[in-house]
Amino acid sequence: MVRFENVGLRYEGGPEVLQDISFHIDRGSFYFLTGPSGAGKSSLLKLMYLSLLPTRGRIDLFGNDMRRTPRRTLPELRRRIGIVFQDFRLLGHMSVFDNVALPLRIAGETEQRIRDNVSELLDWVGLGDRLLDNPRWLSGGEQQRAAIARAVITKPSLLLADEPTGNVDDRMGNRLMRLFEELHRTGTAVVVATHNHALIDRFRHPCLRLYEGRLTVGSDAIPQSDTF
Repeated sequence: MVRFENVGLRYEGGPEVLQDISFHIDRGSFYFLTGPSGAGKSSLLKLMYLSLLPTRGRIDLFGNDMRRTPRRTLPELRRRIGIVFQDFRLLGHMSVFDNVALPLRIAGETEQRIRDNVSELLDWVGLGDRLLDNPRWLSGGEQQRAAIARAVITKPSLLLADEPTGNVDDRMGNRLMRLFEELHRTGTAVVVATHNHALIDRFRHPCLRLYEGRLTVGSDAIPQSDTF
């Protein structure tokens, strides 16, 4: 589903922020991505959802070599990816319901199906009573839950989540992780970037570690020969 081969990334002629990154992610897998601030986690996620192109190396996404893929096909590929941003990026001119419904409307789902699916998911993340509210009226944790609901509503092929439990309490964090795990059991590949080592220890998925722009496999991950 995702393959990186000797990928490097630098910004505006500066030093490489990612160096010789090689890994692959299969359908239905689940990885934590961790490392200190400035290690390159957000940059790696941006490469995975096609917000950036690498300076060197090869990235394959859903069987497409990004070096040869026409730009006109990128929106279609991006629609197969669910993204949870650290800054949420909810649309302030839409209600919570309409923010979460937007990916389904873009995909051409019927309004009845949208109403059923969005209402059920917002109930599940504890926002069933905030459907018609403006996102700006929500707390940071509530905005985060709305952003997660929007990212998973289409059951994407690939889910990328940047610190998705950073603004919620442990109970809700565990509930959101169970949602991610259910998606991965149904075939979605999940990558969760986090500093929360208690979360990593609790859920025990393979852990990819970035340090000074290089990727390694932590001791709590599956063996390296099974990962790359």
